[in-house]
Amino acid sequence: MNYKPTALQMKGVFHRKETVRTDFGDRSTCCEPSRSFSRSPFPGAKLVVIVAGEASGDLHGSNLVKAMRQLDKDIGFIGIGGKRMAQVGVDILFSASEMSVVGLTEVWGKLRTIVRASRRLKSILKNDHPDLLILIDYPDFNLHMAGLARRFRIPVLYYISPQVWAWRKGRVKKIVHRTNRIAVILPFEEQFYAEQGVEVDYVGHPLLDACPSTWPREPANTASLTNPVHPVVGLLPGSRKEEIRSLLPCMIEAAEILRERYPEIRCLLPLAETVDPAFVESFLSAAPVKVHVTRGEIYDTLKACHVALVASGTATLETAIMGIPMVIVYKVSRISYWVGRMIIKVPHIGLVNLVAGEEIVPELIQAGVTPERLAHEALKLLEDTDARAEILKK
Repeated sequence: MNYKPTALQMKGVFHRKETVRTDFGDRSTCCEPSRSFSRSPFPGAKLVVIVAGEASGDLHGSNLVKAMRQLDKDIGFIGIGGKRMAQVGVDILFSASEMSVVGLTEVWGKLRTIVRASRRLKSILKNDHPDLLILIDYPDFNLHMAGLARRFRIPVLYYISPQVWAWRKGRVKKIVHRTNRIAVILPFEEQFYAEQGVEVDYVGHPLLDACPSTWPREPANTASLTNPVHPVVGLLPGSRKEEIRSLLPCMIEAAEILRERYPEIRCLLPLAETVDPAFVESFLSAAPVKVHVTRGEIYDTLKACHVALVASGTATLETAIMGIPMVIVYKVSRISYWVGRMIIKVPHIGLVNLVAGEEIVPELIQAGVTPERLAHEALKLLEDTDARAEILKK
Protein backbone atom coordinates (compact mmCIF):
# COMPACT_ATOMS: atom_id res chain seq x y z
CA MET A 1 0.00 0.00 0.00
CA ASN A 2 1.29 3.45 -0.87
CA TYR A 3 1.49 5.76 2.10
CA LYS A 4 -0.47 8.99 1.66
CA PRO A 5 -0.46 11.42 4.57
CA THR A 6 -3.75 12.90 3.36
CA ALA A 7 -5.34 9.64 4.50
CA LEU A 8 -4.77 10.77 8.06
CA GLN A 9 -8.16 12.45 7.75
CA MET A 10 -7.36 15.58 9.68
CA LYS A 11 -10.98 16.66 9.79
CA GLY A 12 -12.24 16.21 13.30
CA VAL A 13 -8.74 16.35 14.73
CA PHE A 14 -7.44 19.68 13.53
CA HIS A 15 -9.76 22.31 14.99
CA ARG A 16 -9.34 25.93 13.98
CA LYS A 17 -9.51 28.54 16.74
CA GLU A 18 -10.57 32.14 16.43
CA THR A 19 -7.41 33.70 17.85
CA VAL A 20 -4.40 31.80 16.61
CA ARG A 21 -1.12 33.63 16.26
CA THR A 22 2.34 32.39 15.38
CA ASP A 23 5.85 33.71 14.91
CA PHE A 24 8.50 31.09 14.35
CA GLY A 25 11.48 33.42 14.14
CA ASP A 26 14.68 32.34 12.40
CA ARG A 27 14.66 28.65 11.44
CA SER A 28 18.20 28.67 10.14
CA THR A 29 19.56 27.75 13.59
CA CYS A 30 18.16 24.24 13.70
CA CYS A 31 18.50 21.85 16.57
CA GLU A 32 19.43 24.46 19.18
CA PRO A 33 17.84 23.35 22.47
CA SER A 34 15.51 25.47 24.52
CA ARG A 35 15.38 28.52 22.29
CA SER A 36 12.70 31.01 23.15
CA PHE A 37 9.36 30.82 21.43
CA SER A 38 6.58 33.32 21.23
CA ARG A 39 3.52 33.95 19.13
CA SER A 40 2.75 37.28 17.59
CA PRO A 41 -0.33 38.33 15.58
CA PHE A 42 -0.61 36.24 12.43
CA PRO A 43 -4.34 35.96 11.68
CA GLY A 44 -5.66 32.78 10.13
CA ALA A 45 -2.59 30.62 10.73
CA LYS A 46 -2.57 27.32 12.59
CA LEU A 47 0.12 26.12 14.95
CA VAL A 48 1.13 22.47 15.30
CA VAL A 49 3.46 21.07 17.93
CA ILE A 50 5.17 17.92 16.65
CA VAL A 51 7.35 15.55 18.68
CA ALA A 52 9.72 12.98 17.15
CA GLY A 53 12.34 11.69 19.59
CA GLU A 54 14.06 9.20 17.27
CA ALA A 55 15.95 9.30 13.98
CA SER A 56 13.19 7.37 12.21
CA GLY A 57 10.59 9.72 13.65
CA ASP A 58 12.53 12.67 12.26
CA LEU A 59 12.29 11.17 8.77
CA HIS A 60 8.58 10.35 9.03
CA GLY A 61 7.81 13.66 10.67
CA SER A 62 9.49 15.59 7.88
CA ASN A 63 7.44 13.78 5.26
CA LEU A 64 4.23 14.38 7.21
CA VAL A 65 5.00 18.11 7.55
CA LYS A 66 5.61 18.39 3.80
CA ALA A 67 2.30 16.67 3.08
CA MET A 68 0.39 18.88 5.51
CA ARG A 69 1.96 22.00 4.04
CA GLN A 70 0.62 20.93 0.65
CA LEU A 71 -2.85 21.13 2.18
CA ASP A 72 -2.23 24.39 4.02
CA LYS A 73 1.02 26.26 3.41
CA ASP A 74 0.38 28.62 6.33
CA ILE A 75 0.58 25.96 9.04
CA GLY A 76 3.40 26.63 11.51
CA PHE A 77 5.30 23.76 13.13
CA ILE A 78 7.40 23.69 16.29
CA GLY A 79 8.70 20.89 18.48
CA ILE A 80 11.27 18.13 18.83
CA GLY A 81 13.00 16.48 15.88
CA GLY A 82 16.16 16.40 13.81
CA LYS A 83 17.74 17.90 10.74
CA ARG A 84 15.15 16.55 8.31
CA MET A 85 12.27 18.19 10.16
CA ALA A 86 14.26 21.41 10.45
CA GLN A 87 14.86 21.36 6.69
CA VAL A 88 11.12 21.38 6.01
CA GLY A 89 10.53 24.33 8.30
CA VAL A 90 9.89 22.90 11.75
CA ASP A 91 11.22 25.15 14.52
CA ILE A 92 13.32 22.63 16.47
CA LEU A 93 13.51 23.36 20.18
CA PHE A 94 15.30 20.16 21.18
CA SER A 95 17.23 17.75 19.00
CA ALA A 96 16.03 14.16 18.77
CA SER A 97 19.64 12.99 18.96
CA GLU A 98 19.87 14.37 22.49
CA MET A 99 16.73 12.55 23.65
CA SER A 100 16.86 9.19 21.90
CA VAL A 101 17.52 6.26 24.23
CA VAL A 102 17.25 2.48 24.22
CA GLY A 103 16.55 0.49 27.37
CA LEU A 104 15.67 1.70 30.87
CA THR A 105 18.96 2.44 32.61
CA GLU A 106 20.28 4.23 29.52
CA VAL A 107 17.78 7.06 30.01
CA TRP A 108 19.69 8.50 32.98
CA GLY A 109 22.39 10.02 30.80
CA LYS A 110 19.81 12.13 28.97
CA LEU A 111 17.31 12.69 31.75
CA ARG A 112 18.18 16.37 32.21
CA THR A 113 17.50 17.14 28.54
CA ILE A 114 14.30 15.10 28.57
CA VAL A 115 13.02 16.97 31.64
CA ARG A 116 13.90 20.35 30.10
CA ALA A 117 12.11 19.41 26.89
CA SER A 118 9.05 18.27 28.82
CA ARG A 119 8.85 21.54 30.73
CA ARG A 120 9.37 23.60 27.58
CA LEU A 121 6.62 21.85 25.67
CA LYS A 122 4.29 22.01 28.65
CA SER A 123 4.76 25.78 28.68
CA ILE A 124 3.94 26.02 24.98
CA LEU A 125 0.87 23.79 25.30
CA LYS A 126 -0.40 25.79 28.25
CA ASN A 127 0.42 29.34 27.18
CA ASP A 128 0.30 29.26 23.37
CA HIS A 129 -2.48 26.69 23.09
CA PRO A 130 -1.55 25.20 19.68
CA ASP A 131 -4.19 23.83 17.35
CA LEU A 132 -2.83 20.28 17.27
CA LEU A 133 -0.23 18.07 18.94
CA ILE A 134 1.29 15.38 16.70
CA LEU A 135 3.18 12.60 18.47
CA ILE A 136 5.46 10.21 16.58
CA ASP A 137 6.39 6.97 18.38
CA TYR A 138 8.68 7.73 21.42
CA PRO A 139 5.96 6.38 23.75
CA ASP A 140 6.85 7.23 27.35
CA PHE A 141 7.61 10.88 26.69
CA ASN A 142 4.81 11.29 24.18
CA LEU A 143 2.10 9.72 26.32
CA HIS A 144 3.04 12.21 29.01
CA MET A 145 2.71 15.02 26.46
CA ALA A 146 -0.67 13.63 25.38
CA GLY A 147 -1.87 13.81 28.98
CA LEU A 148 -0.83 17.46 29.22
CA ALA A 149 -2.51 18.25 25.91
CA ARG A 150 -5.75 16.71 27.12
CA ARG A 151 -5.56 18.82 30.28
CA PHE A 152 -5.23 21.95 28.15
CA ARG A 153 -7.89 20.75 25.68
CA ILE A 154 -5.56 20.47 22.71
CA PRO A 155 -6.40 17.74 20.14
CA VAL A 156 -3.84 14.95 19.81
CA LEU A 157 -2.93 12.85 16.79
CA TYR A 158 -0.65 9.91 17.52
CA TYR A 159 1.20 8.90 14.36
CA ILE A 160 3.11 5.61 14.54
CA SER A 161 1.63 4.56 17.83
CA PRO A 162 3.35 2.62 20.64
CA GLN A 163 3.57 -1.13 20.06
CA VAL A 164 1.28 -1.88 22.98
CA TRP A 165 0.24 -5.10 21.29
CA ALA A 166 3.78 -6.33 21.95
CA TRP A 167 4.50 -5.11 25.46
CA ARG A 168 2.96 -3.09 28.30
CA LYS A 169 -0.55 -3.49 26.91
CA GLY A 170 -1.93 -1.52 29.83
CA ARG A 171 -0.80 1.66 28.07
CA VAL A 172 -3.68 1.32 25.64
CA LYS A 173 -5.97 2.78 28.32
CA LYS A 174 -3.85 5.93 28.39
CA ILE A 175 -3.92 6.11 24.59
CA VAL A 176 -7.72 5.82 24.52
CA HIS A 177 -8.08 8.49 27.17
CA ARG A 178 -5.46 10.96 25.92
CA THR A 179 -5.63 10.93 22.11
CA ASN A 180 -8.25 12.05 19.61
CA ARG A 181 -7.04 9.90 16.75
CA ILE A 182 -4.29 7.41 15.90
CA ALA A 183 -2.65 6.74 12.55
CA VAL A 184 -1.08 3.26 12.46
CA ILE A 185 1.41 1.84 9.96
CA LEU A 186 0.92 -1.92 10.37
CA PRO A 187 -2.27 -3.58 9.04
CA PHE A 188 -3.14 -5.58 12.17
CA GLU A 189 -2.80 -2.50 14.41
CA GLU A 190 -5.98 -0.99 13.02
CA GLN A 191 -8.18 -3.80 14.30
CA PHE A 192 -6.30 -3.93 17.61
CA TYR A 193 -6.91 -0.26 18.37
CA ALA A 194 -10.44 -0.24 16.98
CA GLU A 195 -11.37 -3.00 19.41
CA GLN A 196 -10.12 -0.74 22.20
CA GLY A 197 -12.45 2.05 21.12
CA VAL A 198 -9.78 4.29 19.57
CA GLU A 199 -10.39 6.42 16.47
CA VAL A 200 -7.83 4.81 14.21
CA ASP A 201 -6.72 4.90 10.57
CA TYR A 202 -4.33 2.53 8.84
CA VAL A 203 -2.17 4.71 6.59
CA GLY A 204 0.50 2.26 5.40
CA HIS A 205 4.17 2.22 6.25
CA PRO A 206 6.03 5.47 5.47
CA LEU A 207 9.23 3.61 4.61
CA LEU A 208 7.60 2.62 1.33
CA ASP A 209 7.64 6.31 0.43
CA ALA A 210 11.11 6.93 1.79
CA CYS A 211 12.53 4.02 -0.19
CA PRO A 212 13.68 5.17 -3.65
CA SER A 213 11.27 4.63 -6.53
CA THR A 214 14.03 2.69 -8.25
CA TRP A 215 14.34 0.11 -5.49
CA PRO A 216 14.57 -3.38 -6.96
CA ARG A 217 11.52 -5.59 -7.05
CA GLU A 218 14.04 -8.41 -6.83
CA PRO A 219 16.83 -8.38 -4.22
CA ALA A 220 19.98 -6.62 -5.31
CA ASN A 221 22.32 -9.55 -4.70
CA THR A 222 20.56 -12.82 -5.45
CA ALA A 223 23.44 -14.65 -7.09
CA SER A 224 24.98 -17.72 -5.50
CA LEU A 225 27.74 -16.65 -3.15
CA THR A 226 29.52 -19.95 -2.65
CA ASN A 227 32.83 -18.32 -3.53
CA PRO A 228 32.31 -14.55 -3.70
CA VAL A 229 35.41 -12.56 -4.49
CA HIS A 230 34.31 -9.34 -2.82
CA PRO A 231 31.45 -9.94 -0.38
CA VAL A 232 29.92 -6.72 0.94
CA VAL A 233 28.65 -6.62 4.51
CA GLY A 234 26.44 -3.84 5.82
CA LEU A 235 26.94 -2.71 9.42
CA LEU A 236 23.88 -0.98 10.88
CA PRO A 237 24.48 -0.53 14.62
CA GLY A 238 21.51 1.77 15.25
CA SER A 239 20.90 5.48 15.61
CA ARG A 240 21.46 5.89 19.36
CA LYS A 241 24.84 6.25 21.04
CA GLU A 242 24.04 3.44 23.47
CA GLU A 243 23.28 1.04 20.63
CA ILE A 244 26.38 1.99 18.68
CA ARG A 245 28.62 1.70 21.75
CA SER A 246 27.18 -1.74 22.50
CA LEU A 247 26.93 -3.22 19.01
CA LEU A 248 29.47 -1.66 16.66
CA PRO A 249 32.62 -3.14 18.27
CA CYS A 250 31.04 -6.59 18.07
CA MET A 251 30.10 -6.06 14.42
CA ILE A 252 33.64 -4.97 13.60
CA GLU A 253 35.09 -8.06 15.28
CA ALA A 254 32.63 -10.25 13.37
CA ALA A 255 33.80 -8.63 10.12
CA GLU A 256 37.39 -9.39 11.11
CA ILE A 257 36.47 -13.06 11.53
CA LEU A 258 34.80 -13.04 8.11
CA ARG A 259 37.94 -11.49 6.59
CA GLU A 260 39.86 -14.65 7.49
CA ARG A 261 37.72 -16.46 4.93
CA TYR A 262 37.23 -13.53 2.56
CA PRO A 263 40.34 -11.30 2.54
CA GLU A 264 38.68 -8.88 0.09
CA ILE A 265 35.58 -8.32 2.23
CA ARG A 266 34.11 -4.81 2.18
CA CYS A 267 32.13 -3.25 5.04
CA LEU A 268 29.66 -0.40 4.59
CA LEU A 269 28.09 1.61 7.39
CA PRO A 270 25.18 3.92 6.52
CA LEU A 271 25.19 6.54 9.27
CA ALA A 272 21.90 7.91 10.61
CA GLU A 273 21.46 11.67 10.29
CA THR A 274 21.19 12.07 14.06
CA VAL A 275 24.55 10.42 14.78
CA ASP A 276 27.75 12.44 15.17
CA PRO A 277 30.31 11.07 12.66
CA ALA A 278 33.12 11.73 15.13
CA PHE A 279 31.48 9.37 17.63
CA VAL A 280 31.42 6.53 15.12
CA GLU A 281 34.92 7.30 13.91
CA SER A 282 36.20 6.71 17.44
CA PHE A 283 35.32 3.05 16.97
CA LEU A 284 36.56 2.78 13.41
CA SER A 285 39.93 4.55 13.62
CA ALA A 286 41.69 1.53 15.13
CA ALA A 287 39.48 -1.13 13.53
CA PRO A 288 41.38 -3.98 11.86
CA VAL A 289 38.81 -3.97 9.05
CA LYS A 290 38.27 -0.99 6.78
CA VAL A 291 34.72 0.34 7.15
CA HIS A 292 33.40 2.83 4.63
CA VAL A 293 30.89 5.24 6.17
CA THR A 294 28.08 6.79 4.15
CA ARG A 295 25.64 9.43 5.37
CA GLY A 296 22.02 9.77 4.32
CA GLU A 297 22.41 7.01 1.74
CA ILE A 298 20.99 3.96 3.48
CA TYR A 299 19.13 2.53 0.48
CA ASP A 300 21.98 2.93 -1.98
CA THR A 301 24.28 1.41 0.63
CA LEU A 302 22.02 -1.55 1.28
CA LYS A 303 21.65 -2.24 -2.44
CA ALA A 304 25.39 -2.91 -2.57
CA CYS A 305 25.33 -5.43 0.32
CA HIS A 306 25.17 -9.20 0.20
CA VAL A 307 24.29 -9.42 3.90
CA ALA A 308 23.73 -6.95 6.74
CA LEU A 309 24.19 -6.97 10.51
CA VAL A 310 21.34 -4.80 11.79
CA ALA A 311 20.32 -3.41 15.17
CA SER A 312 16.70 -4.17 16.01
CA GLY A 313 14.52 -1.27 14.95
CA THR A 314 13.44 0.62 11.85
CA ALA A 315 16.57 -0.39 9.94
CA THR A 316 15.42 -4.01 9.91
CA LEU A 317 12.37 -3.00 7.88
CA GLU A 318 14.47 -0.88 5.54
CA THR A 319 16.81 -3.82 4.99
CA ALA A 320 13.86 -6.16 4.40
CA ILE A 321 12.29 -3.75 1.90
CA MET A 322 15.56 -3.74 -0.05
CA GLY A 323 15.58 -7.55 -0.04
CA ILE A 324 18.91 -7.95 1.75
CA PRO A 325 19.45 -10.98 4.02
CA MET A 326 20.26 -9.87 7.56
CA VAL A 327 21.08 -10.84 11.11
CA ILE A 328 19.12 -8.86 13.72
CA VAL A 329 20.96 -7.96 16.92
CA TYR A 330 19.69 -6.50 20.18
CA LYS A 331 21.66 -5.68 23.31
CA VAL A 332 20.94 -3.36 26.25
CA SER A 333 22.09 -3.12 29.86
CA ARG A 334 21.49 -6.14 32.08
CA ILE A 335 18.86 -4.35 34.13
CA SER A 336 17.01 -3.16 31.02
CA TYR A 337 17.06 -6.66 29.59
CA TRP A 338 15.90 -8.23 32.85
CA VAL A 339 12.97 -5.84 33.14
CA GLY A 340 12.18 -6.24 29.44
CA ARG A 341 11.91 -10.00 29.75
CA MET A 342 9.23 -9.57 32.39
CA ILE A 343 7.04 -7.17 30.43
CA ILE A 344 7.61 -8.03 26.76
CA LYS A 345 5.29 -10.85 25.73
CA VAL A 346 6.24 -11.50 22.12
CA PRO A 347 8.24 -14.40 20.65
CA HIS A 348 10.56 -12.24 18.52
CA ILE A 349 12.45 -8.99 18.93
CA GLY A 350 12.68 -8.02 15.25
CA LEU A 351 9.65 -6.34 13.69
CA VAL A 352 10.19 -8.29 10.46
CA ASN A 353 9.73 -11.56 12.37
CA LEU A 354 6.88 -10.17 14.48
CA VAL A 355 4.88 -9.17 11.43
CA ALA A 356 5.58 -12.52 9.74
CA GLY A 357 4.67 -14.47 12.87
CA GLU A 358 7.78 -16.60 12.55
CA GLU A 359 11.54 -16.24 12.60
CA ILE A 360 12.39 -15.42 9.01
CA VAL A 361 15.74 -13.84 9.80
CA PRO A 362 18.05 -14.90 12.64
CA GLU A 363 18.00 -12.89 15.87
CA LEU A 364 20.87 -12.59 18.34
CA ILE A 365 19.83 -11.16 21.69
CA GLN A 366 21.85 -9.92 24.68
CA ALA A 367 24.48 -12.57 25.61
CA GLY A 368 23.95 -14.15 22.20
CA VAL A 369 25.43 -11.08 20.54
CA THR A 370 29.05 -12.17 20.12
CA PRO A 371 31.48 -11.69 17.23
CA GLU A 372 31.62 -15.46 16.71
CA ARG A 373 27.84 -15.87 16.55
CA LEU A 374 27.46 -12.85 14.28
CA ALA A 375 30.14 -14.12 11.92
CA HIS A 376 28.62 -17.61 11.92
CA GLU A 377 25.14 -16.36 11.02
CA ALA A 378 26.48 -13.97 8.39
CA LEU A 379 28.61 -16.69 6.84
CA LYS A 380 25.58 -18.98 6.65
CA LEU A 381 23.65 -16.31 4.76
CA LEU A 382 26.59 -15.77 2.43
CA GLU A 383 27.29 -19.42 1.66
CA ASP A 384 24.19 -21.48 2.44
CA THR A 385 22.24 -21.13 -0.79
CA ASP A 386 19.08 -22.71 0.64
CA ALA A 387 19.02 -20.55 3.77
CA ARG A 388 19.64 -17.41 1.74
CA ALA A 389 16.98 -18.29 -0.83
CA GLU A 390 14.43 -19.03 1.91
CA ILE A 391 14.90 -15.59 3.47
CA LEU A 392 14.72 -13.83 0.12
CA LYS A 393 11.60 -15.77 -0.77
CA LYS A 394 9.76 -14.73 2.39
